[in-house]
Amino acid sequence: CGGSVSDPSGLLQSPNYPGSYPNNADCVWEIQVKNNFRVTLTFRDIAMQRGTCQHDYIEVYDGPLHSSPLLGRLCSGSFPTYVSSSNMMSVRFHSNSRYPFRGFQAHYSSIPARHNTTIQCLPDYMHVVVSRNYLRSQGYSAQRVTLNDNRCRPTVTSQEVVFNIPYNGCGTIQEENNDTINYSNTIRVASSGYIIKRKKNINLHVSCKMLRKSWQQVVYAAEDTVDVNEYQFGRYNMNITFYDSPSFLRQVRSSPYFIDLNQNLYLQACLRSSDPNLKVVVDTCVASPDPHDFSTLAYYLVRNGCPRDSSYTTYYSPSSHFARFKFNAFEFMSRHPSVYLKCQMLVCRLGDYSSHCYRGCSSRAKRDTSPAEEEVDVVVGPLQLRERDAPSGST
Repeated sequence: CGGSVSDPSGLLQSPNYPGSYPNNADCVWEIQVKNNFRVTLTFRDIAMQRGTCQHDYIEVYDGPLHSSPLLGRLCSGSFPTYVSSSNMMSVRFHSNSRYPFRGFQAHYSSIPARHNTTIQCLPDYMHVVVSRNYLRSQGYSAQRVTLNDNRCRPTVTSQEVVFNIPYNGCGTIQEENNDTINYSNTIRVASSGYIIKRKKNINLHVSCKMLRKSWQQVVYAAEDTVDVNEYQFGRYNMNITFYDSPSFLRQVRSSPYFIDLNQNLYLQACLRSSDPNLKVVVDTCVASPDPHDFSTLAYYLVRNGCPRDSSYTTYYSPSSHFARFKFNAFEFMSRHPSVYLKCQMLVCRLGDYSSHCYRGCSSRAKRDTSPAEEEVDVVVGPLQLRERDAPSGST
């Protein structure tokens, strides 16, 4: 039960619904819809143990489970509706009683946020758009909108003021606290009065916050001058490519990649981010003949940083944004026409020696990541055995 949900609408329900749910269930759904949309969740049925909701309950969070406000905790009564303040909402179902019940069913949908300021946390910069109609309605001029560093100018169109704010420049401040890595800047909208000011200046604070599993994007205004409070969520941009030798100079661009059994395969994972203070490592790599199922028929090369295949080796990388590794094509290939790899990469702060990026092999559970770390999944393939006219030796 549980999992990541990205469709614009759908149903959530307890295990076995409308039959009785099992004891000791713990399900978490992460609903993530398009940028600048919100999630609306409406419960249609709730049949659980009544009382104080200590044993069996549903929790609704305004964003990721471990770092967001709790919107509500319920186990009986009316059928409420919740609306997120961002494009993400988490729903947790927990059961710990001996009595069977039907459980719950809820419907979610996405609705446009319809705000005058939007933000996207892209891999290299914060993309912030302020509506000129909104500025005019409040008596402000687009020509008086600047950043902390006024040398970084916006693009002004007939409808919008657009800032592309780099994470590593234009006065962007980088900070780290217990559970996020924060990139923040301030868009300033000055009053047009020179001698007598009848309006306050607007300080529009813009932040991209790196949580355990996602980018959180925040816009808010100081001094109570504008009521703006926006959150958006996205993911790190990561790719993995094959190379033809341990020098990592020439990429393999053919797809599928035809190989021989026991052939050395060289791979490089690349994190696309303008923040130089990040480090990426290979956490887990698993092979499967099905690109959508990495549990039924699975072969682990490395798991939680611990090599499982004797041929798996890591290489020195010239950049902390790269992770290089190698393994040999294995007998698994001889039984399936195509093989895919799913690799989970771990992104941490550079120099954070308490993180799993530096500690290496770990027996931790999948969800047991420390603060300021994010796990990113990448699927590559297919790999296929090269056909030969006559038998030949291994390479």
